[in-house]
Amino acid sequence: MSDSGNWCLIESDPGVFTGIIKGIGVSGVQVEEIYSIDRDTLADLKPIHGLIFLFKYEGRGPESAGVGVSQAPIDYREDIFFAQQVINNACATQAILSILLNSQKIDLGEELTNFKTFVSDFPPELKGYAITNSEVIRIVHNSFARSDPFINDIQDPSAQDDDLFHFIAYTPINGNLYELDGLQEGPRNHGPCGEGEDAWLEKVGPIIQARMDQYASSGEIRFNLMAVVDDRLDVYEDKVLQYTVQLEELRENEGPDAGSWLVAELDNLTGDIRKEQEKRKKQQRENVLRKHNFVPMIYEILKGLAKENRLSALVEEGRERARADAEVVRQRRAAAGEAEEGSYYYFDDN
Repeated sequence: MSDSGNWCLIESDPGVFTGIIKGIGVSGVQVEEIYSIDRDTLADLKPIHGLIFLFKYEGRGPESAGVGVSQAPIDYREDIFFAQQVINNACATQAILSILLNSQKIDLGEELTNFKTFVSDFPPELKGYAITNSEVIRIVHNSFARSDPFINDIQDPSAQDDDLFHFIAYTPINGNLYELDGLQEGPRNHGPCGEGEDAWLEKVGPIIQARMDQYASSGEIRFNLMAVVDDRLDVYEDKVLQYTVQLEELRENEGPDAGSWLVAELDNLTGDIRKEQEKRKKQQRENVLRKHNFVPMIYEILKGLAKENRLSALVEEGRERARADAEVVRQRRAAAGEAEEGSYYYFDDN
């Protein structure tokens, strides 16, 4: 696997991932961050098309993740889209594509549909190169990179390797639960999902939990879990229509006061729609700020302050605050050390 190439590093953020999905022409889905894999949490987001698991790992080879490497058998089939990761910074987008391109229920749009057809006969490694060489996918991916106006010519490779993160996708394919990890030789089959559209969620929960427990036992607790789900506004609006029809029919049969529970559900959905709209506005704003270069603005502000002879005083004020903050930290550490020492003396006296 090569280094970053001409792919930028992007944040593990649901707003970023949703923006990438929409940017490549996919409609009807979004990404939600989840903080628990219990049944109730997952039920609130159904239908879920796949899960993306982010974790820290050491090294670069296929088995370099060390602890937590899946033991499920590799099961590569032609009808499964699986691409090996050939470049570092593309892993987040590749995990997203692993879910999108293996779903029969997602509207991929023209660009991604053509891409899927084009690479259908490629082996996994060539599929990986096809992703990294796709100008459309790369441009959309890079459009969500943080603005970095400064170029650091002196880089410490060892420091970069300290915080390598990787993304793995979990998704149901043909009735089986698959783990799609671009650092592996092929997709890993965790076996039948069971009956029902969402039965795979019952199976994937313990698998991810066991993996997190393995990493936690080695001292690593930085994880991130996201779900590719149906567009929440579409889901809520469909429910509003469904409940409205039910309420009208119920009141026609039982009178104008019937269906109080449906009224309550409609009120809740109205609140959910408002929250989702507010969340999207916030994500859009964050995506704009994330990509914006603030250096010219900061430069002009500093230049204006200097012209007004206010910059030196503000710099000195900032230094004083920094010294005061450092002193507070020092005193707290000293107090904590004395308290710890006192506890030792208390222990020794007993």
